[in-house]
Amino acid sequence: MPSSTELATDAWESLFRSQVSLMRRFTADDIWDPISLREYDVLFTLSKCATRKLRLHDLNDEILLSQPSLSRLCERLEKLGYVTRQPDPSDKRGTVVVLTDDGLAVQRDIGRKHAARIRRYVGGVLSDDEMTTLTALCTKLRLGQAGVVVLDRATDGSDDNPSQA
Repeated sequence: MPSSTELATDAWESLFRSQVSLMRRFTADDIWDPISLREYDVLFTLSKCATRKLRLHDLNDEILLSQPSLSRLCERLEKLGYVTRQPDPSDKRGTVVVLTDDGLAVQRDIGRKHAARIRRYVGGVLSDDEMTTLTALCTKLRLGQAGVVVLDRATDGSDDNPSQA
């Protein structure tokens, strides 16, 4: 019987490799015009907010980019007219990124094409029940990270009972 560490490692490896495989396909799709996949991710994330805006710091929590890279990406999107950047009224040091109507139109246009590709690449392999299960598991994994104990640097990770950090 595999240990908890082996099971967790195997699960992570499977999830990671699946994500890499899918991201390569999505990146190769001929739908990312006039913006890149990363720029689309910013527009998509903003479009999911009721106010169509987020503090740059909060947007960075949702996007897999460093803060300086995200700032430069938002500058490019602003030059294209897809977002505006405003001082945060509650913290003058912060910046709020706002999705414009033009940005929303681009996101929706690309989003329709992207959703069709997702349906083909994911829905073409998994059943409806499997997709529902995958969604539930991934959501549980993402939301559960706040409560996961962080290993201390001195711990080599060789046992299944990490010390409290």
